[in-house]
Amino acid sequence: AAAPAASLPASSVAQAQSPARVARDPGERPLASPAVRKRAWDMGVELQYVHGTGPAGRILHADLDAYAARGVQGAPSAAPGGYREVHTEQAIPLVGLRRKIAQKMQESKRRIPHFSYVEEIDVTELENLRVRLNEQWGKERGKLTVLPLLARALVVALRQFPQMNARFDDDAGVVTQYGAVHLGVATQTDAGLMVSVMRHAEARDMWACAAEISRLADAARTGKATRDELSGSTITITSLGALGGIVTTPVINHPEVAIIGVNKIVERPMVRQGGLVVRKMMNLSSSFDHRVVDGMHAAQFVQAIRTLLECPAMLFVE
Repeated sequence: AAAPAASLPASSVAQAQSPARVARDPGERPLASPAVRKRAWDMGVELQYVHGTGPAGRILHADLDAYAARGVQGAPSAAPGGYREVHTEQAIPLVGLRRKIAQKMQESKRRIPHFSYVEEIDVTELENLRVRLNEQWGKERGKLTVLPLLARALVVALRQFPQMNARFDDDAGVVTQYGAVHLGVATQTDAGLMVSVMRHAEARDMWACAAEISRLADAARTGKATRDELSGSTITITSLGALGGIVTTPVINHPEVAIIGVNKIVERPMVRQGGLVVRKMMNLSSSFDHRVVDGMHAAQFVQAIRTLLECPAMLFVE
């Protein structure tokens, strides 16, 4: 029951007319928006005890204010240090772009028998080259990350393994190999994962690749990417390198047949010519469609990329 009005400050008399503590049935979930739930969490308030004045009893920000102002004895509060039991639940429907992403991922896993191949690559020389290029040309041409160099290695390796730059129409039973490399670059946005497409990567140098990757990522993150910029890729690169991780198992971007996953560059002690040296190492975690790509060919393809990245001068030999 509500505390007697006489025990409350004068400014809280009106608030005391509404229930101070709501008794809900076990398992009954109080209605509230995500913003209200987050604020209640920050305040250390259990929503199951808050009276909602919104439609259908929805709890509003004003209800949280009233609850906090009442200071009801016995109301749950945060234990010292923030330790307390939490019993809230939140159902989040998949709608809009998030639903589209979920459907595409499900379709990819349902239709494509994936297999993954992981290889570690010594990128010490590649990183040395990148640093020197940035020192000499960074102000004039823009800074290079590892991604444009990897895109170049991919383009060169695909000349030897064109079956990886393909799309598989499994309904028609037709694999289409492409001469043009329309490189998909997976980009994380607030709305979800999008694959921006860099058209004709084979015709771009590293700085052109870097500028286009940056432009496409900005367009995706600001919601300005066109349908053409988000479709038509023939092979995809996905990178979680900035977040770390040793190995990933990337999901193929249906109907493509291969995806190259980039892991974080780390310094590790390695044995070279019988001695211990510190080298910069990076794993490539790649997935392939086993219906049309044999394991041996996938391994050879990744090893070709490895050779190019470990001897980066080969990237520029025509």
